[in-house]
Amino acid sequence: MGLDLNRLEYLIAVAEEGSITRAAARLHLSQQALSTSIRVLEREVGVTLLERTAGGVRLLPAGVALVEDARALRGAVRSALRRARRIGRGEREVLRLGHTPAVTGEEVTALLRRVGATHPELAADVSPRYPDELADALLAGDIDVGLCRGMTAPHGLTRTTLGHQPLNIAVAADHPLAARPSVALAELADQRFVVWGRPGRSGYTDLLLDHCRAAGFEPRTERTSLQGTPPATAVIGTDRLAFVTTPPGPAAGGAVTVLALDPPLRAPLHALHSARATGPATEAFLTTAALR
Repeated sequence: MGLDLNRLEYLIAVAEEGSITRAAARLHLSQQALSTSIRVLEREVGVTLLERTAGGVRLLPAGVALVEDARALRGAVRSALRRARRIGRGEREVLRLGHTPAVTGEEVTALLRRVGATHPELAADVSPRYPDELADALLAGDIDVGLCRGMTAPHGLTRTTLGHQPLNIAVAADHPLAARPSVALAELADQRFVVWGRPGRSGYTDLLLDHCRAAGFEPRTERTSLQGTPPATAVIGTDRLAFVTTPPGPAAGGAVTVLALDPPLRAPLHALHSARATGPATEAFLTTAALR
C-alpha cells in the first residue's frame, strides 16, 4: 500500500489547526479540495481518522497515531533529501545540534571539543531551543540532535543518556548563603527555588523537585521570566535559589555564587534524535560525546 505524502501533510495541518477551514487557508487549498483529500486518505488507510463536528474536527485515535508517525516520517524524508543533495553536491556534512536552556553553551562547547578530539572533521551548527521547539525541530528534520535534561522522547524520537553531571545551587553574590562553599539540600527547605518549566509539564523541573522531596521537604517554586538565559543568571538581584550544573564558585561575572551540594546530586544529560534518520555526523556525536 502506498500513501501520498502530500495527504499526510494535509492531515498534519488539519490536526494542528483543528479546523478544515483554517487548514485549507494555511495550505492554500479550497475547503472542498482539502476535505476530499482527507476522505481519500481515510479510504486508503481503511479507517476513519477524523470526527467532523459543527465546531471543527477532532482526531480519532487512529488519526492521532497516523499524525504521530506522519510527523516522524516527514522529518526522515527531509533528512534523506538533505543528505542526498549534500552528497551529490560534494558538500561537507554539518551536525545540526540544538540544546535547551538547561544545557548551557559552555557544556555544549565542552562536548563538541570531546567529539572533535576523535572526529576533527566534524563541523557543527549549534542553536538554543526551548523544549517544545527542540522536539518539533527534530521531528521536522531541521536539526539532527537535541541536548536536554529529563525530556521524554516524543513518538518518533529516541533518547540517549550521555551521562550525568553534578548538580549545584546558584545564589546571588549577596545572598546569606553565598559565603559558604557547600550546602545540604535539606537545609534549603525554607528557601524559594527558581525553575524554568512548569511542574508536571517539564521532566527536568519534576526531577529537580523530586530531589527536594527526597530530602524531606516540598519545595516552593516560581517560574523565571528570564527564559532562554543561562540558568545561573536567574537568581541575580533576588533571594531565590536555582539548581544549576555550573561548577562551584563565582559565576555570571561575579554576580552569582555557585555552591556545591553535600551530599552530591547529579543531573542527566540526554540526547534526543530521530529513530529513523541518522547520518555519520549524528552517529559520531552519539558514540563519542558520552560523559566520563
